Amino acid sequence: MMDMLPENITDDMAMYVLIGGIIRIIIWIFFALTLYRTLKLVKKDNQCILPSQAWFVAVPIFNIYWNFEIARRLSDSLNNEFFDRKIEVEENPTYKWGIIFAWTFLLSNIPLPLFVLVIIGILHLVYFITYWIKVNEYKVLLRMHIEHYGEDFVANSNKETEV
Repeated sequence: MMDMLPENITDDMAMYVLIGGIIRIIIWIFFALTLYRTLKLVKKDNQCILPSQAWFVAVPIFNIYWNFEIARRLSDSLNNEFFDRKIEVEENPTYKWGIIFAWTFLLSNIPLPLFVLVIIGILHLVYFITYWIKVNEYKVLLRMHIEHYGEDFVANSNKETEV
């Protein structure tokens, strides 16, 4: 297999790239797990994406496209769920961070000059971590609300006056 590599690539370099690729896929799997667990907390009526579709972010190449879809659909799902539960959060939760993450990921996969890729790579890492943290924060908020009020809770929009 090593004779298929270009001449200027050493065996050590190839091993580092392989290990880096494996670590990257493991990180994607944990990220997909966070997305999956968040979507599992959303009622089926409010889901704009199936929880099982969150795993597509761990599929190399396809995830360039799917990051845009997950950013939009996860945000819509959370928006629907928080509206039903009457939990005040920002409009389109996670969308801003998710779409910036998706764009930086797309740009990091375009062959550009090295100095541009380094800057984009740093931005991508920052927005990836920020997006992951935001999704996790909303997952925790939703889980706490479910534990306190139950899964089938729907806020009553009519306020009854006491006599």
